[in-house]
Amino acid sequence: MMNTPTVLVLPFPAQGHVNPMMCLSHKLVEHGCNIIFVNSDFNHKRVVSSMENNDKSDSSSSPIKLVSIPDGLGPEHDRVNLGELCVSMLNTMPSKLEKLIQEIQLNEGIKVICVVADVTVGWGLEVARKMGIKGAYFWPASASMFGLQHNAPKLIADGILDSDGNYLINRITFD
Repeated sequence: MMNTPTVLVLPFPAQGHVNPMMCLSHKLVEHGCNIIFVNSDFNHKRVVSSMENNDKSDSSSSPIKLVSIPDGLGPEHDRVNLGELCVSMLNTMPSKLEKLIQEIQLNEGIKVICVVADVTVGWGLEVARKMGIKGAYFWPASASMFGLQHNAPKLIADGILDSDGNYLINRITFD
């Protein structure tokens, strides 16, 4: 379907990020989009193996195409170490994502019109901009968590929290 818009979705490789972005992907499908959902190789294997109906024969007709790129860590690495994972991802995944998009557009004739990147993998939008593709950030957590993180510098500046996130005052009054 040449006229169907294709959106590339890029979650941070953790369950609390992948699941909300997959929900978003299904909503985009309901609104007429095809989705290229990019997981890390490690998570891709876990997702595919957990699918109840893993019938490869009709996966080509699905509006959500599951693909993967390496995160830079070997299978022996512990992906619970977020520091190591994030450094490895930043060093490996941007160039792999660019190559994946080029291959999709050249070999499959699919034009990616937008990249939706988890806010924690902002480099995904840098890749999109470099390739002339529009992008949007997605916040997979609650709005209250976004508000807290967005306002943390103000809470520190106002003397409500210290730089470690500890309360500096015992009682807050609202007038």
